[in-house]
Amino acid sequence: MTAEQLISFARGAPSLDIIDIKGLSDAAVRAFAADPVGITAYGTSYGYAPLRQWIATKHGTATEQVLITNGSLQADAFLFNQLVKPGDHVIVEKPTYDRTLLNLRGIGAEIHQVTLRSDGIDTAELRGLLESLAGAGITPKLAHIIPNFQNPAGVTVSLSKREELLALAAEFGFTIFEDDPYVDIRFRGEPLPSMLSLDTAGVVVHASSFTKTVCPGVRVGYLIGPTPLIDEIAKKATNLYISAGQVAQGLVHQFCLSGDIDRSIATVKAALSERATLLAESLRARISGVEFTEPDGGYFLWVKLPADVHVDKLLPAAAERGVAVVKGSDFLLDGGEHELRLAFSAVTIDQIDTGVHRLAEAIEAVRG
Repeated sequence: MTAEQLISFARGAPSLDIIDIKGLSDAAVRAFAADPVGITAYGTSYGYAPLRQWIATKHGTATEQVLITNGSLQADAFLFNQLVKPGDHVIVEKPTYDRTLLNLRGIGAEIHQVTLRSDGIDTAELRGLLESLAGAGITPKLAHIIPNFQNPAGVTVSLSKREELLALAAEFGFTIFEDDPYVDIRFRGEPLPSMLSLDTAGVVVHASSFTKTVCPGVRVGYLIGPTPLIDEIAKKATNLYISAGQVAQGLVHQFCLSGDIDRSIATVKAALSERATLLAESLRARISGVEFTEPDGGYFLWVKLPADVHVDKLLPAAAERGVAVVKGSDFLLDGGEHELRLAFSAVTIDQIDTGVHRLAEAIEAVRG
C-alpha cells in the first residue's frame, strides 16, 4: 500500500483544501508592509504586541494576561512546568489528549483520570476524588479540561458542569486549565461561555490556538491567566527562546485584523460538519456493534468497538489495508483496548466511506 493510497483518520489537522492559502499569502504581504521592523525582530517572550491586544479583546481580558507561544501544546507545557512538580497531583479527563499524559508523566505528576460523560467530566466522581484527596491532606495542583469538542472524545462540557467545575476549584483550591483550541469549530448548537469568562475567583488559566482556525503551520497558540503567573512563565520563555516566531504572529494578526479568519472558520466548519455526518453514516452502515456520539464540532469522533475487537491487533490489520487510526489506549492510563479515535479533519469527502470500508474489513479480520 503506497503512501498516496493511505487514508488517515489519525491526525487532527485540516486537509489542504480547507486552508485559506490565498488569504494567508495576502496576510503575509500585509504583515511585512505594515510592520517590517516588528515582525523581523526578536520581540519579547510575551508575544507580538498587536496580536496580544487582539487576543485580549476577543476574550475580554487585559493584554498583560496574554502570552503567545509556539502552538498551544507549548502553552500546555509552560503551564505544567510552572505549576506541577514531581509528585504533585493532577486531574485529567478519561480519556484525555495523549500528549497531556506524556507531558505530565514526564514531569512525574500523580495523574488522576475522571470519567468523561456525554456532557463532560463526571463532576460527582470528581467531587468524590477531591474529598478523598483532601482527607489525605492533598490538594491537586490543577484539573486539565478540554471543554469544547474534546480531544479525543468529541464531547462538550455543559454550562451547568462548567459552573460546577468553577465552584469545585474555588472550594478545593486547585487551578482549572481550560485547554480550548476547538471552540470556534462548532457546526451544531449554540456556543457556551468559556470558564475563563465565568470565573470570578481567579481559578482559570485558558489556552487556545490558531492551529485549527488558520492552519497548523503557523504554530501560534496562547495562554491567558493571572498576570503574575504570565510574568513568571514569560521569564522562563525568555531564557528558552527569547521570543516565539514574530513573522508567524504578524501574519496571524493581519489575517485576524482583516476578518479573513471569520471566512476561514466558516469554511472549516462547513467542511467538517459534512465530513462528521458522512463518517457517522458510514460507520453505522458498515460496522455493526460500534458505539459513538456524534460531535457538535471539532475534529474527532470516539468509537467503542465490539468486545471481541482489540486495537493492538486492529491497527496493523488496518494499516495493511491502507487506513490509519489511533488506538484508544493512547488516551488512557488504563483501558481503551476496544476503542478508537477517528479524526475527520484531514480526510476528504471522497475518502471517508472508502476508509471506513477498509476499517470494517480489518475489524472482521481480527475479530475473535
